[in-house]
Amino acid sequence: MNKMAIILAAGQGKRMKSKLYKVLHPVCGKPMVEHVLDAVKGAECGRTVVVVGHGAEAVKAKLGDEIEYALQAEQLGTGHAVQQAEALLGQEDGVTVVTYGDTPLVTAETIKELIAQHVQQGAAATVLTADVEDPSGLGRIIRGQDGTVLRIVEQKDCSAEEAAISEINTGTYCFDNRMLFSALAEVTNDNAQGEYYATDVIGILRGRGERIAASKCKDPVEGTGVNDRIGLGEAERLMRLRINEAHQANGVTIVDAANTYIEAGVTIGADTVIYPGTLLRGATSIGSDCVIGPSADLKDTTVGDGTTIRQTVTEGADISEGCNVGPFAYLRPGTKLGRQVKVGDFVEIKNAAIGADSKIPHLSYIGDAIVGSGVNFGCGAITANYDGYNKSMTEIGDQAFIGSNSNLVAPVKIGSGAYVVAGSTITSNVADNDLAIARERQVNKPGYADKIRARAQAKKNKETE
Repeated sequence: MNKMAIILAAGQGKRMKSKLYKVLHPVCGKPMVEHVLDAVKGAECGRTVVVVGHGAEAVKAKLGDEIEYALQAEQLGTGHAVQQAEALLGQEDGVTVVTYGDTPLVTAETIKELIAQHVQQGAAATVLTADVEDPSGLGRIIRGQDGTVLRIVEQKDCSAEEAAISEINTGTYCFDNRMLFSALAEVTNDNAQGEYYATDVIGILRGRGERIAASKCKDPVEGTGVNDRIGLGEAERLMRLRINEAHQANGVTIVDAANTYIEAGVTIGADTVIYPGTLLRGATSIGSDCVIGPSADLKDTTVGDGTTIRQTVTEGADISEGCNVGPFAYLRPGTKLGRQVKVGDFVEIKNAAIGADSKIPHLSYIGDAIVGSGVNFGCGAITANYDGYNKSMTEIGDQAFIGSNSNLVAPVKIGSGAYVVAGSTITSNVADNDLAIARERQVNKPGYADKIRARAQAKKNKETE
């Protein structure tokens, strides 16, 4: 069967009170409209048309060229919006799903079921419905004795009996494609808003004697539309719980799901434990048997099996198996940690490859560096990689020892097995197995401390006179 989709994404979203076009507001790290697009793709809709209007270029730039676009230059209602896709889809045979770009919680499984019900019942149109506890303000579904949809009644038009109905219209439909565009030609704007409504298609098709079916959501939140920041926050909360539950079902322990923030697209292996306050964002991928958190913020980061990361921020980092990172470390883009690397508290690494079994335990900055295996950095050791104009590389061989409070001024090479004495500032290369000392020789002046104290006390007494 030829399956198509039309996603309505032309509204401005004034209630969002934002410079960002409404359907581009993210929910769990992904724009709302992209969630909807993923759902129709997952339901195997071969052609998808996104109807754009306000912010059209921004939406196109985000979604790319794999889908088709129709422009609704003037917003004259949802029926008018669907009509803009006629030039692209109007001559096609098959079924078309019509949905909104601000309903990020709809799933591919639900759309598949909508299409299946539509085909099974031989309907001209099938409405996706939901049973909700509070249907106030929503269109009610009025069914006939045979279960077909007789009409959709808006809140303001409901009788007392109709207002008590809990089954509502979610705004997502499946149509016979040719019947859809045929009925759209008969839709008028004879209403208080002066707009062309997509819901009028249901009445037109029913008036022709066509069958109007309904497919009810298993989870009513899938029909939730986002109209303002309050709705956006609620969609974020619901999506986050859905994502967390999916990971839990796959063998991940999430200690406090309400305080764990995992974006769509993140992957996590079985038997990993996620502690509260953790954010996993972007294209992050975490292996099995890891411990992440508390309060870890990982973005676009790959983490190998058996790694522990606590109270740490990473972005664009590649962390191998068995590493121990944190607390309070910062791994910036280009960081690559080999197997069983230790990165401790208040360590910052940027654009540096750290070899297996190396240790950077505390208070260090390693930037623009290639570090071998088994290297040990003392407390406060840094690579000085920037001269104010250019960044240069530091290279450190296997099994080297970098003493505490040492400064390695790039470009510089430290050979394998070399030993840099604590407090040294290294500006020249150090050969393999050499000892490098770059500091003033210590001088002790007997009894001179008393003279210093006496001089300081005299100065203080003079200032207080």
